[in-house]
Amino acid sequence: MKTALNREQAMALLRQYNKEPFHILHALTVEGVMRWYADELGYGDEKDFWGIAGLLHDIDFELYPDEHCQKAPELLKAGGAEDDLIHAVVCHGYGICSDTVPEHEMEKILFSTDELTGLIWAAAKMRPSKSTKDMEVSSLKKKFKDKRFAAGCSRDVIKNGAELLGWDLDRLMEQTILAMRSCEDRVNEEMEDLER
Repeated sequence: MKTALNREQAMALLRQYNKEPFHILHALTVEGVMRWYADELGYGDEKDFWGIAGLLHDIDFELYPDEHCQKAPELLKAGGAEDDLIHAVVCHGYGICSDTVPEHEMEKILFSTDELTGLIWAAAKMRPSKSTKDMEVSSLKKKFKDKRFAAGCSRDVIKNGAELLGWDLDRLMEQTILAMRSCEDRVNEEMEDLER
């Protein structure tokens, strides 16, 4: 899987439709997580595609929350994205705001980790370190079971994602924590640069 968009073009496209720091932080996090998974699962030569799909997965959410995943194809196509990238972005909302089924392993990872990165990030903010670097799966599972904690992060989507991959929940959580650790410093630096 390849994309004609380079990282700089993808970032410009993201920022055209997203101004809220929270949305940009989430996009950068999911990008980093997707790049880590590409390497980890043997798709290193597709890492740029995986990362850009992660970066742009919520492109329409800030301006068109009621049309999430419906408006994305139009915005992405106008920005020069090809059909494979559009399909990957749209299927991350499968069962919520899209009927497009995740097929490729990359699409399944994006579907599975999107909500989970939100939950992990919220849990990290509660830690004294404010970081994923000392987070254990056991503490994340406690937060996962507490339905009031980060209530906007769908536990059903996270469970369905693990099932779609054929993984147990512990594996998905552990791998995604590792993925977030791998990009945490880079994401924080990029956010600081953007806020200057």
